[in-house]
Amino acid sequence: MKRTWILVADEGIARVLASRGDSAALEEIEKFTDAAAHADNADLRHDAYGRRGQATVQGDAGHPGAHMGRTSTVTSSAGEDEIHQEAHLFSRRVAKMLEEARIRQRFDELVVIAPPRFLGLLRKAWPQSVGSVVTRELDKDYCRLADNDLQQRLAADGIVPARRDPRIEMGKGPGNEIGNLPTR
Repeated sequence: MKRTWILVADEGIARVLASRGDSAALEEIEKFTDAAAHADNADLRHDAYGRRGQATVQGDAGHPGAHMGRTSTVTSSAGEDEIHQEAHLFSRRVAKMLEEARIRQRFDELVVIAPPRFLGLLRKAWPQSVGSVVTRELDKDYCRLADNDLQQRLAADGIVPARRDPRIEMGKGPGNEIGNLPTR
């Protein structure tokens, strides 16, 4: 039986799940986070604003509000660059973990689910040995879903079979047999 791993990741969290191919619950193999990438993006942006030089721009003398000082940033993209750099480093870390697991033959097939930008970073980061076993990619953000919701979404996407609760057997149980239905 093929061992299928499902990587559900974004720029700060990566979860590796195993599917047995039946309706059983997914098994979490590994979960790791990148503290810097997982930090609130606003924190990185605010930190970058604090280090940026401030320039005072004065209005044109012929217009209302002339000579009112307002600030503009000298390097307006510094915060985004830091966020993107953290995501890039995390994608390389995830790719390295997948490569090591592939070398150890821990999985045969890999399904990758990540938001579009991070999915692109992962594609660039993983070696050919990992890319060759990727059977499916989804550009969706499922990282923050609860386990039951994730299982349902993966079933709806055709990645895993739908999960069935073994306690519920349709058509069985008291009152469900023909001729034995309760009357009102």
